[in-house]
Amino acid sequence: MKKELGVGIVGLGWVAGAHINAMNAVNGANVTAICSRREHNVDELEAQFGIRPRVYQDLSDMLNDPDVDIVDICTPHPFHKDQAIAAAEAGKNLIIEKPLAINWDDAQAIRNAVQTAGVQACVCFECRFSAHFRMIRSVIDQGLLGEIHYAEVDYYHGIGPWYGQFDWNVKKDIGGSSLLTAGCHALDAMLMFMDGAVEEVTSYHTSSSSDTFKPYEYPTTSVSIVKFDDGHIGKVTSCIDCLQPYYFHIHLVGSEGSLLDNRFTSRKLDGLKSNQWSTLETSLIDSGSVDDHPYEPQFQAFINALQQNQQMPQTDIETAFESHRVAFAADCSANENRTVKLSSYR
Repeated sequence: MKKELGVGIVGLGWVAGAHINAMNAVNGANVTAICSRREHNVDELEAQFGIRPRVYQDLSDMLNDPDVDIVDICTPHPFHKDQAIAAAEAGKNLIIEKPLAINWDDAQAIRNAVQTAGVQACVCFECRFSAHFRMIRSVIDQGLLGEIHYAEVDYYHGIGPWYGQFDWNVKKDIGGSSLLTAGCHALDAMLMFMDGAVEEVTSYHTSSSSDTFKPYEYPTTSVSIVKFDDGHIGKVTSCIDCLQPYYFHIHLVGSEGSLLDNRFTSRKLDGLKSNQWSTLETSLIDSGSVDDHPYEPQFQAFINALQQNQQMPQTDIETAFESHRVAFAADCSANENRTVKLSSYR
């Protein structure tokens, strides 16, 4: 593997800017190319991002660029399938913004293409690399909560006209669902914190009556109850029609203690007050802005894995695909008003 890997960005919107800034900060990779439907002046790109990439308007041309080792897909959701499959077939490793796709067949097609091509893919469930989530996983791994039998992980983020992706996010054939377009971060987090495979899911959805969210073509709030094969349960809310500050709620209940966001109590630590929460000082996931997302540690982990010929940790294609599998089952449950077994999504 080359010492410095070349990254080609597909799509140059808001999230791509955050990806470029993160790539500028990692070791072992540089953005060498951009593919966009719009024309871009290299001098202006250098002034904005500090890079002088080759600029393409046709993806196939960029895929023929020998200096592009990684294709980073930052386009709206429906474009992911064709772009990811083309990149995989060209032998390029992949970074794919979440969600992988907005329907089950497309998600399967992307996964199969990555497997067949033998390339690696990193899916942008970047919250797994946040200080907050790493701290929680450390508390779990050290046994301070014991065996977790119940988890609540909820995503509250009003995505209205003030938010960059609102204009296209409201469309069902682009946004897909509340869970796919945003709340999948919470679902993925719950699967990160809970050990065990999901057996079934029951989900319901609804929408705000506020005029602010009227343009949405799909229900904007969903609640999913997840049952694991060990009998443990979890609950995930995806609410993108709330009029409140951004809030990523995490509550884990175990046999030796509980964790609430960045507070916890545990019988494993002698001397803690059992009637008060103890605070764990960390940087919370408390912003919906892509500029605040922990892309840098995720991308560094991906570059390190590629250079060391190792598996991408935490957000590899198989781990991310499992989170999508549960998300599609949850949306099916809400749409058809029935419990859905995960065995029907293989």
